[in-house]
Amino acid sequence: MHPFHFKQFSIQHSQSGHKVGTDGVLLAAWTDLDFRPYTILDIGAGTGLISLIMAQRSAAEQIDAVEVNPDAYEECVLNFENSAWNDRLFCYHGDIKELADEPDLKYDLIISNPPFFERNTKESLNKRTVARQHQLLTYENLLHSVSKLLSEKGQFSTIIPFSDQEDFISKAKNFHLFPFKITQVKGHESAGFKRSLIQFSFQSKPLKTDELIIEKARHDYTEAYKNLVKDFYLKL
Repeated sequence: MHPFHFKQFSIQHSQSGHKVGTDGVLLAAWTDLDFRPYTILDIGAGTGLISLIMAQRSAAEQIDAVEVNPDAYEECVLNFENSAWNDRLFCYHGDIKELADEPDLKYDLIISNPPFFERNTKESLNKRTVARQHQLLTYENLLHSVSKLLSEKGQFSTIIPFSDQEDFISKAKNFHLFPFKITQVKGHESAGFKRSLIQFSFQSKPLKTDELIIEKARHDYTEAYKNLVKDFYLKL
């Protein structure tokens, strides 16, 4: 499989179960960085796509990633090393629960495109399926780790299936994490919502919600979507 080329970096993704996809780019492009995080953690980094966009978009001095799958970890390290920001990027090979047990380790921004298994698919039990099986990183485990690793005034950003939105927000409140920004995503105007982009903090703030439509027709993208991702995709 050939590398996927973005405007300022390339991704090798032949070995990882996490291929380059819309969800990761959306999350990394959408996440609010106006509070200027100094340290960033990418949980379930896959090939490092989100971390690389964070490096392109921010001046964060430390961008750490954690990935449990050995093949994805190796590709993540390679993609970091081949980027212009290799001095700011580091990938841990292991379970996020191990990192969360580290004393005094805190991040200003935690970002995650968590693995989940889409029901009613016919995927066999291969790398892609295993990478997305949400039993490997349950929402409770993810949120517990985030609550331990997030700084007091830090923020947590994620993308999940729209159908899981209310359940995820309810679980997050058990860890004193409150949403302040939600964008619900649909593929095209007549489709139902497919994803929810959500940003949380420990402080309860007024909630801002909106929606994003990706396409007007096949490969005819909306202006809102193009404006969001134009700094990354070569053809936009």
